[in-house]
Amino acid sequence: MIRGVQVRTDGRARVVNTLLHLGPLSRAELSRSAGLAPSTVTGLVAGLQAEGLVTEGERAAVHGPGRPGTRLALHRSAGLAVGLDFGKRHLTVAVSDLAHEILAEQWVGHEPDLPAVEQVARARALVDEALACLGTDRSAVVGIGAGIPGPVHLATGHLGDSTILPGWVDLAAAETLSEAFGQSVQVDNDANIGGLAEWMWGSGRGSSHAVYVKLSTGIGAGLIVDGRPFAGFGGTAGEIGHIRIEPGGPICRCGRRGCLEAVTGSGLVVSRVRIGHPEVRTVADVLALARAGDARAVEALAHCGTAVGTALGAVCNVLNPEVVVLGGELAAAGAVISGPLVEALRAATVRSAADDVEVRTGELAERAEVLGAVGLALRSASAADLRG
Repeated sequence: MIRGVQVRTDGRARVVNTLLHLGPLSRAELSRSAGLAPSTVTGLVAGLQAEGLVTEGERAAVHGPGRPGTRLALHRSAGLAVGLDFGKRHLTVAVSDLAHEILAEQWVGHEPDLPAVEQVARARALVDEALACLGTDRSAVVGIGAGIPGPVHLATGHLGDSTILPGWVDLAAAETLSEAFGQSVQVDNDANIGGLAEWMWGSGRGSSHAVYVKLSTGIGAGLIVDGRPFAGFGGTAGEIGHIRIEPGGPICRCGRRGCLEAVTGSGLVVSRVRIGHPEVRTVADVLALARAGDARAVEALAHCGTAVGTALGAVCNVLNPEVVVLGGELAAAGAVISGPLVEALRAATVRSAADDVEVRTGELAERAEVLGAVGLALRSASAADLRG
């Protein structure tokens, strides 16, 4: 009898965790994803519905014969997840329910290099404001995720010295944020969580092997390997901005020469275009000129695409992804940047790997990082964290 109770308890947690981490699923999808027999899932779901923890909603798409099933999801009353995106000039907060529906988003700009302690205080205030708008408070939050531009050591939660936020260098980011919010906060770099978001909700959806590339002030990659986010042993996998593509080239902020980030990135693209257009100040200015056919803007973006594609060739040779998703502010250039990128990638990749990969523009644009932080919160929570 005790073993039967334990099996039911373990199965219940597995069903709840699967819905928490993957979002709404049909019974068949839930059975496959949780690794449980359909009959077991049926019984467990009935119990969870009786508790009010699981609800049944929209019809699921059917591929092949059979009637469409309905999707099962965790009830909103079970709790909320919060995502934080810390940028060089912005802070974004998002709140979702446990059915993966975004309920609120808040964005504020700030001056560059704002001290970490002030960014954390603003984040806490912004989260409280967003929750108040939903008629609740932090007691409803079961998980918080945060994205920061720079390598994050998973074991310690410290940022590395190549972050573009100097005020955060060597800061125990996870510990600092956890103390500020009074609960555990999971921290990862912005490219990793951007990749997580595009894999969960965007252009990488349905893939098992994907690379997300953030093209912004810095250049980084988020990796999905065998259907799971991959950060490496210490958390620094995907730092493609520090692949050397020009030996003896410009000095990078990491201290080495010829890194991808020392050769290109949004700041360098703007600087190149400004030589002929002194009025240019932002990436948006460059994109507007490129759309108008300005040769200097097109050349600067193409140069960026070629450099990134060359670095991605090495990544594709090692990981053999099925999809590469382009994100970050420069991805909005579309074919002007993706065309040269694909050409350079194919030139630097063995033919079999080049034939396997498809390059896509991300669907989530500037929302990728904050939604990825929400995804990190959802995937870090467990059945034991839920309310009710």
